Amino acid sequence: MSRPLSDYEKRKQISVRGLAGVENVSDLKKNFNRHLHFTLVKDRNVATPRDYYFALAHTVRDHLVGRWIRTQQYYYEKDPKRIYYLSLEFYMGRTLQNTMVNLGLQNACDEAIYQVPSAGWPGAACFLDSMATLGLAAYGYGIRYEFGIFNQKISGGWQVEEADDWLRYGNPWEKARPEYMIPVHFYGRVDHGPDGTKWVDTQVILALPYDTPIPGYRNNTVNTMRLWSARAPNEFNLKDFNVGGYIQAVLDRNLAENISRVLYPNDNFFEGKELRLKQEYFVVAATLQDIIRRFKSSKFGSRDPVRTSFDAFPDKVAIQLNDTHPSLAIPELMRVLVDIEKLDWDKAWDITVRTCAYTNHTVLPEALERWPVHLLETLLPRHLEIIYEINQRFLDRVNAMYPGDFDRLRRMSLVEEGSIKRINMAHLCIVGSHVINGVARIHSDILKKTIFKDFYELEPHKFQNKTNGITPRRWLVLCNPGLAEVIAERIGEEYISDLDHLKKLLAFVDDEGFIRDVAKIKQENKLKFAAYLEEEYKVKINPNSLFDVQVKRIHEYKRQLLNCLHVITLYNRIKKEPNQYFVPRTVMIGGKAAPGYHMAKMIIKLVTAIGDVVNNDPVIGDRLKMIFLENYRVSLAEKVVPAADLSEQISTAGTEASGTGNMKFMLNGALTIGTMDGANVEMAEEAGEENFFIFGMRVEDVEEMDRKGYCAKDYYDRIPELRQVMDQLSSGFFSPKQPELFKDIVNMLMNNDRFKVFADYEAYIKCQENVSALYRNTKEWTKKVIKNIATSGKFSSDRTIAQYAREIWGVEPTRHKIPAPDDPRE
Repeated sequence: MSRPLSDYEKRKQISVRGLAGVENVSDLKKNFNRHLHFTLVKDRNVATPRDYYFALAHTVRDHLVGRWIRTQQYYYEKDPKRIYYLSLEFYMGRTLQNTMVNLGLQNACDEAIYQVPSAGWPGAACFLDSMATLGLAAYGYGIRYEFGIFNQKISGGWQVEEADDWLRYGNPWEKARPEYMIPVHFYGRVDHGPDGTKWVDTQVILALPYDTPIPGYRNNTVNTMRLWSARAPNEFNLKDFNVGGYIQAVLDRNLAENISRVLYPNDNFFEGKELRLKQEYFVVAATLQDIIRRFKSSKFGSRDPVRTSFDAFPDKVAIQLNDTHPSLAIPELMRVLVDIEKLDWDKAWDITVRTCAYTNHTVLPEALERWPVHLLETLLPRHLEIIYEINQRFLDRVNAMYPGDFDRLRRMSLVEEGSIKRINMAHLCIVGSHVINGVARIHSDILKKTIFKDFYELEPHKFQNKTNGITPRRWLVLCNPGLAEVIAERIGEEYISDLDHLKKLLAFVDDEGFIRDVAKIKQENKLKFAAYLEEEYKVKINPNSLFDVQVKRIHEYKRQLLNCLHVITLYNRIKKEPNQYFVPRTVMIGGKAAPGYHMAKMIIKLVTAIGDVVNNDPVIGDRLKMIFLENYRVSLAEKVVPAADLSEQISTAGTEASGTGNMKFMLNGALTIGTMDGANVEMAEEAGEENFFIFGMRVEDVEEMDRKGYCAKDYYDRIPELRQVMDQLSSGFFSPKQPELFKDIVNMLMNNDRFKVFADYEAYIKCQENVSALYRNTKEWTKKVIKNIATSGKFSSDRTIAQYAREIWGVEPTRHKIPAPDDPRE
């Protein structure tokens, strides 16, 4: 077979169609060479890949900066409603290629591309991309973590964490803005005096903003992501230093600056640590001061306050709380309006509720933030008072509507009584927001029926659904240029900014040429990824095997263990009948475990242990392989997603809020095996259930089983293949040197499995047999792939954000191109 084209060569083909063209290639090359020259002039004459990367980044940045300034000027002149997206989890990632795609610079720069290591590109970043592409005056606000999510090393089959020092070589995309430094207060006490309430004797920490440009797709719009970094003030600890205390006082500045040191790596788990609470208030306090400064000034470049009334605030500002992590925005906005701006409570509360909206991301009880009152009392005494006042007024309202229903009052209170008194932050968000949304239809329904039922009964109009989406710029054009091109050849390029156009591919489901092209692109992506795996893991991969992929955080509810049970079952079947034909599979599982999550770490060890046995058994040969993908992150996702044949989305029904990986795989030509959970439900609805591998209990079945009781032993006793697998785990078949190694996993599965793995085992195995049967027929498989790609348009983050804009923020999205920097002004 001929060598597959590199992504660079494929993009070159695309650029012939003008998909990634540029105004002036020779100017770009000149600029690039200038940057490279200044990089080298310093001290070396041989360029490293990093030199090329930085030279290229600076070249692209030069191209961006005029548009960035022009966009911000445009907003000052037009004074649109501004959207503020608050999240504790966007930290910077692979910006270069995404920026080049959106600016139309991809090919002009391509020959100079050298990848350098970089951090992740979390879900929130898809939203920023779409907000810019839809011409919204939007700002992403978060923390500039010095250390992002840890790098995962696998050593002896176990996860080991390593700090991700992503700023070591500098970040060419960020610009520090010390002129907008903002003080943030902690600790202290509250004074109630005749001239109002004052929060005094506080400890001050400065928030230094770093701005990163967020370009829209070819519309000349460049929005801003502003991340705050903690700095100690210069007088920090020096006011009261005695002789000899100076050195220690300077060293202690580190303690203040620890606030932005590291991202908490817990996924779906609440850890009530003071440092985390400090991070949450730090981002909220700095951001709100920034929002209010921008609201008060209107002319571009002017910092003199011109707006004095806050009446128009909700018409000019929308604040979206991404999960409860920025929930302190509600009491903080109240504090500013009441204590500082001197509004009366009711006016301030009306403004706050009309400004804020809350997105819920999980129903797992252990993930919900419930902060101990004693922590808030010490760190944020005024905010605790305000929360108590909000709660009192809210409970008075509830009591008026449901007189004497004390159990309802207890359930709905923001304050949870108990051995440790806590504040329920989700309740605070619901009461203090005008809209609450879930992130997939089934998730939003579960919120209304279960954890927020009381609140839904009280204010049903507040509850909405906004099904998640992904940006097709990164998750198709950038990561899978071959597929992007064969699609563009058939239906043109409009789909890149309007993914619904993919529906036009339904006309090509029976087109032999298109079927061949789609299958060929998938095969090339698989060959390329197989080569990468052999290089990285020294395992010989059969590129004709079915690439079966489950990549996501390691968590019991995501049921990587169910996948493991299937792999062992397949292994046992091949061993039992080694001469029968089996559809060859390469099963890949990847994802990080929270450092303190013992069971998740055991699951990783199990995957590697199964791989050690299966991959080295000569009877198995290349019919079955199991690989743990180390250090799963965006840059690895960009390689694995285009190469996958089968996407595993197998959480227990009712536990996965939405998922977005499921959408990336669908758009890139994998078929899905999944439960009716999260966005899978809507994906199957769009594609047609006959083009999806659905199995297992529905939410209703899980609820029924919760009522009746789930007994794992019943399944163990009844299903011989399951019993064999569990006995192998118990006896140390996969850990001969430590027979007891997996006893915690066995014990959990047999005696306290909240996520009912055995209950779905039979249905899952049967469904996997259907997968293998279809895979033998390449043409029929590929037709289902095409139907999936053609119906994935709904899952663009452009659609998601357009719905947030119209239905929550009250602004109209537009694909209008604003004037480029060199265009004449309107």
